[in-house]
Amino acid sequence: MNYLKPLLALVFICIGVVTINAQNNESLDKIIAVVGDQIVLRSEVNEQLLQLKEAGETIDNDLECNILEQLLFGKLLITKAEEDSIYVSDDQVEFELERRMRFFISQFGSQEKMEKFYGKSILELKADLRDLVADQLTVQTMQQNLTADAKVTPADVKAFFNSIPKDSLPYVDSEVQVAQIVKKPPISEEEKDRIKTKLNEFRDRVNNGEDFGTIAFLYSEDPGSARENGELGFMTRNMLVPEFARVLFSMQPGQVSNIVETEYGFHLIQLIEKRGQEANGRHILLKPRVKPEDLYESKLFLDSILTILKSADIIKFEDAAAKYSDDDDTKNNGGVLMNPMTGTSRFEMDELSKVDPSLFFLVSKIKKGEMSSPEVWNMQDGSKAYRIVKLISISEPHVANLKQDYNRLQTLTRSKVEADFLNNWVSDNLDKYYIKVDPSFNTCKFRHNWVKVKN
Repeated sequence: MNYLKPLLALVFICIGVVTINAQNNESLDKIIAVVGDQIVLRSEVNEQLLQLKEAGETIDNDLECNILEQLLFGKLLITKAEEDSIYVSDDQVEFELERRMRFFISQFGSQEKMEKFYGKSILELKADLRDLVADQLTVQTMQQNLTADAKVTPADVKAFFNSIPKDSLPYVDSEVQVAQIVKKPPISEEEKDRIKTKLNEFRDRVNNGEDFGTIAFLYSEDPGSARENGELGFMTRNMLVPEFARVLFSMQPGQVSNIVETEYGFHLIQLIEKRGQEANGRHILLKPRVKPEDLYESKLFLDSILTILKSADIIKFEDAAAKYSDDDDTKNNGGVLMNPMTGTSRFEMDELSKVDPSLFFLVSKIKKGEMSSPEVWNMQDGSKAYRIVKLISISEPHVANLKQDYNRLQTLTRSKVEADFLNNWVSDNLDKYYIKVDPSFNTCKFRHNWVKVKN
């Protein structure tokens, strides 16, 4: 290992299936390292090993040692953050959790499929990942603080590029930038009335003595919480959509709400208990059913928008997205999609095929600057909508070069410079902290002196 990679490189490894289910194996776990008051568990290493094995990596002792050093590095940064009173906010954690959930959902095709696979609701999955995400964001913040003075000049980028052997230059796949306008089908008043009538019946049954949880178990269309009699567990306000949070936190224990409409559907809510800034409640969710003719209305609407976009310079695509799109994740960004794996607006075609296969096929059929015809889109919550897709830009596959790939090379150069900064900081500060590593790792060829450091 030439230098320690930023711990964020492990973001997606750390949040896979094994991690989410790790709590089931706590009794079999073992502490294998201590950094300050932070511990490293045997399961943390094993989880990443299994993820890498599933990805086709060859598992050996060197890989295990590298994973442990990455974890030690992260624990050291968390210890430093606590020392400097640097903490991430609940809002930051929730935002990152939402981003990752959207990525997971896109991989499964719908929220319901994801929840069925894990046997947990999206709220329970978030709860499982919350501490991990908070730690990762803390590490990210500390890395940024420690490398704030790292500067990268054009000369540094050129020198970095020239240091790569010509026969080792990376091959860059086609990269695309894509924007979309999404139109959800309207929910008929008839369908809203049907749902409201049903929920009012449930509310009357509870008021007449029936158990809210039993009704939630039998009828709620939130598969995760329905298994728990509708119970969500203790949540802060920012962990819930605003409409839901506003009602839940205004109630008294045992009270049942009026009907609450959110982006997920229509709810009845019952407060179980408040505890400081947290509340635990139950809910019954009913989702509107969309008729084929309602879905077709979305297509006709986008057909008219597409005609305007193609025939006259009346409105730009980005303005049409802001005005007409029903996709909250993109409408305020000109409709531009962000790559959840990189945090940028660029997708390699292979990445796009994994993140959104249907989008990959749409993009493959159009040229730069062109727009697709309205196509059905299976949204993350399992519902259907129509969307128009525009291919903003596309690059040809090529061997990396300074002209076409300067931004990519600049990022790589910055990563190298920042990694050097971090490695120097570790070398200078390692002996200031209590560190203990299990003797079974004494043979590891660590970059830093984690084992031999004097405590």
